Amino acid sequence: MNNEEYLKLAEVEDRMWYFRSLHAHVGRELAPALPAAAAVLDAGCGTGGLILRLRAQHPGWRYAGIDFMPIACELARQRCGAEVDVRVASITKLPFADASFDAVVSADVVCQVDNPEAAFAEFFRVLRPGGIVVINVPAYMWMWSYHDDSCQTKHRYTRPEVAALFGGAKFAGPRTTHWNALPFPVVWAKRKLFRTSRDSSDVKEYPRIVDAAFGGLMAIEHAWLRGGGRWAWGTSVFGVARKPLAVAPTP
Repeated sequence: MNNEEYLKLAEVEDRMWYFRSLHAHVGRELAPALPAAAAVLDAGCGTGGLILRLRAQHPGWRYAGIDFMPIACELARQRCGAEVDVRVASITKLPFADASFDAVVSADVVCQVDNPEAAFAEFFRVLRPGGIVVINVPAYMWMWSYHDDSCQTKHRYTRPEVAALFGGAKFAGPRTTHWNALPFPVVWAKRKLFRTSRDSSDVKEYPRIVDAAFGGLMAIEHAWLRGGGRWAWGTSVFGVARKPLAVAPTP
C-alpha cells in the first residue's frame, strides 16, 4: 500500500466495522489453539491494529510483526510499544529463525505479493510443529475495483486457490470460508455501479449508523461460523491450517 493508505489505516483501524470483524475472525481461531504464553507473528502488521486487539484479549501472548513499508512499522511501533518486535521485511523472506512461532497471521497481505508460494513456505518455516496459520485475502478477480488499485492488490483469490497454497506448502487440515457475505451486494454495487473519480479505498470512517448496520450483519456471520457453518460467497476468503507435528521428508 502507499503511505497515504497507511495513514488512513492508523486513523480508522481500531474502530471500523471491517477490521473489528476481521480481527474477531482471527481471534476466534487462535484463542482455543494456542498456549498461554504463545508466540504470535503478524506477517504484514500494517499499523498494528490486530496486535493491539489480540493483546487486549490475550496479554500473555508474545507478539512480533513485520511489514514491507517503513512507515507502517514506525506507526506500529508507536501504537504497540517497544515490547512488540516490529521489523521491516517481506512476507516472502521473514527475518526469523525456523520454528520461532506458535501462530502466524497474515491478513490482507498475501494478495500484495507476486509469489504467494514463497510467502506460504516462509509461514511454514517459522512455525513450530503443530503451529497454526491464519490467512485472509480478498475474493474474486471479477470484483477488482478502485479499492484494489489504492491498496496495490496483485491478485484476488478463490477458495480453491487458497487451499492449493496451503497444500503446496505442506500444511495440514486446511479450512476455508468466505466472509463479508451479507454486505456483498452493497459492496459490489458501490465498487461496480456507483464508483466515482474521487474513490480511493474503502478504508475510511463511516457514519455511525452505517457502521452499526454493517456490524450487525457481521454479528450474524460470526454466529453462523461459530456454529460450524461456512459462507459460500463474500468479499474475502479466510483460511486456517496447521503445520504437522511431524513433517514427511522430501523424497
